[in-house]
Amino acid sequence: MPASVSSPRVGVWLIGARGSVATTVVTGCAAVAAGLRPPTGLVTETPAFADSGLPALSSLVFGGHDTDDCPLPKRAEALAAGGVLPPGLPSAVTAELAAADREIRPGGPVPGETRSEDELIAAFAADIQEFVRRRGLTRAVVVNVASTEPVSTGAALPPSSLYAAAALRAGCPYVDFTPSTGLHHPALAASATASGLPYAGRDGKTGQTLLRAVLAPMFVQRALTVRAWSGTNLLGGGDGAALADPAAAAAKNAGKERVLTDTLGMSPEGEVHVDDVPALGDWKTAWDHVAFDGFLGTRMILQTIWQGCDSSLAAPLVLDLARLTARAHEVGLSGPLTELGFYFKDPVGGGPAALGEQYEALVGFARRLATRRTDAAPGDTTGGGAGTDGRSVARPGDGPGEGAVRAERRGEER
Repeated sequence: MPASVSSPRVGVWLIGARGSVATTVVTGCAAVAAGLRPPTGLVTETPAFADSGLPALSSLVFGGHDTDDCPLPKRAEALAAGGVLPPGLPSAVTAELAAADREIRPGGPVPGETRSEDELIAAFAADIQEFVRRRGLTRAVVVNVASTEPVSTGAALPPSSLYAAAALRAGCPYVDFTPSTGLHHPALAASATASGLPYAGRDGKTGQTLLRAVLAPMFVQRALTVRAWSGTNLLGGGDGAALADPAAAAAKNAGKERVLTDTLGMSPEGEVHVDDVPALGDWKTAWDHVAFDGFLGTRMILQTIWQGCDSSLAAPLVLDLARLTARAHEVGLSGPLTELGFYFKDPVGGGPAALGEQYEALVGFARRLATRRTDAAPGDTTGGGAGTDGRSVARPGDGPGEGAVRAERRGEER
């Protein structure tokens, strides 16, 4: 596989940093960078991205927020015992896991929390900025890989939006790998626009929806009429427990169903059900049942079964997104990165729903990155906009809805 272009160190700040996905991300990055495992599943390690100027896997430095206190090395050993990670791999990269674990800070809000929303945002942003300064990073990307939240209602900011606001305040690009509210909260719209930062999301496309994004265009292209499309997900682990909440499951299922509506041009009968099966752990089974009509109205059925390891499916996508978003920030792109829709169920900024078209857009984005000059000045170690380089300035006391980040556009700075 082609090697990435050498670059200064880049931070990847993970929300949910001690979860299964985050642990697999850190373990996998260390293993691939050291040549212990091949880069299977990493789209950014394929030839189409060889000249895009992406940060090397070996240049990525990990940290994050979490309310859990289980150390990453211990978490990785548990994943290896469950078959998620190869036997012996956690011990081979224990130094990298321990280094990342030292950079994890307490998340929130926690039960009995007394800090206001703005105090939480300020504290989270300070953690990120200190990480960038302490590790001498050129920039950092914040990626939310925490468990799914229920759909947000009311004016209060849910945890995912607090973290998103903190990313903006710290001057960092943001990626929402979950279906949680994050930057979609109305109170953050003005701040996201004013920040001049790139962002991407939401809800990583790892299994059932990936298949739907491939199969739905087939029916359209072959002029076959889909009458009903039903699905069931069986999964355990933290995500299974979180999705046992009907409100959280509704947020997850919206993206699964949207790809059908957008591709087929209608909403077929049928629903998606999510069942929490703790015994499955990090493994999931997704079953789809498609009823469709062929020539002369002949009725037919397609059934698919997808069995996979959620963390192993998600981790390479998270690494791809961190590298692509960091590079986008480096070359001065801002706003929703619609070309990254290939990775998401509910991509920001619109774009095609069919996987083939999304892949073409992603490869085009890779070519675009290859031709863009680097925007950051040599020696800039402020985090690519952490408040001292003029790209974004947070004013004390700013709330998330009152311009938590006030940024001057790059063209106005010069």
